[in-house]
Amino acid sequence: MEIKKALVTGGAGFIGSHIVDRLIELGCHVVVIDNESAETHDNFYWNKKAENYREDICDYESIRSLFNGVDVVFHLAAESRIQPTLHNPILAAKVNSVGTCTILQCSREANVKRVIYSSTSSSYGLKNKIPNSEEMIPECLNPYSVSKVSGEEFCKMYTNLFGLETVILRYFNVYGERQPTKGQYAPVVGLFLKQKKEGLPMTLVGDGLQRRDFTYINDVVSANLAASDLQNKKVSGEIFNIGTAENHSILDLALHIGGEYVFIPPRLGESKESLASNSKAKFFLQWSPETNIKSWIDTVKEKENI
Repeated sequence: MEIKKALVTGGAGFIGSHIVDRLIELGCHVVVIDNESAETHDNFYWNKKAENYREDICDYESIRSLFNGVDVVFHLAAESRIQPTLHNPILAAKVNSVGTCTILQCSREANVKRVIYSSTSSSYGLKNKIPNSEEMIPECLNPYSVSKVSGEEFCKMYTNLFGLETVILRYFNVYGERQPTKGQYAPVVGLFLKQKKEGLPMTLVGDGLQRRDFTYINDVVSANLAASDLQNKKVSGEIFNIGTAENHSILDLALHIGGEYVFIPPRLGESKESLASNSKAKFFLQWSPETNIKSWIDTVKEKENI
């Protein structure tokens, strides 16, 4: 893999902490930057074997020196939920656009070999027909997707103009251990399981017929490691969908979990259906998802007696 030293932004959060753990298992020296700002997180997960810093990714002066000697940067820190960005678009633009530019500039100056940028399937919007493929023109419905796509554009620019290798991964609805469950805007899988465990009805937004491509956290980690393989030069400057190529309705998940559910008002700025075309990731990254969401839910229900 050729990575001796890696830096992970958002490395105390849901996805980032799993990447940190895997890198340390592989013997990498890992630097973590996280300011613990994610409001949907019940806990933050700092790996004591990493070099940890509680810093803001927009603060160039505070973080610049942390990039020295780093081979690969995994950039996950973000304002990462659609609905909160409707209430504070300026913060979304600052963290997701300016913050990403700051990470890229620090990486460029420190001669980092590659930056892996965590992006989002929400870039596809409503007009793009499923399955969503990487060559589609983005349709941004909310401040979150606008700011994340601007981060993609910064990555492409830094690759084309400055020669910094970047890889863009568009995640499709990630779930799994450590998933956020705090507040009404937490991701649906963790929220439903928490509500069921606490004896509360599951809350379905709108009619519950929205369909999503749910992708397991370990599969997302594997995609990041595949994208970071410095010997694979074909992936630099490319966008890859990280999804299962299968989708499920929110109502179907609730029925599979079992128990009471209620409907709550629809939300602005959200698409009706997402479904990844993942053939590009399979070909270039040699990556394939391994976990099915319904099987994972069954395992969790049995293990936690839900």
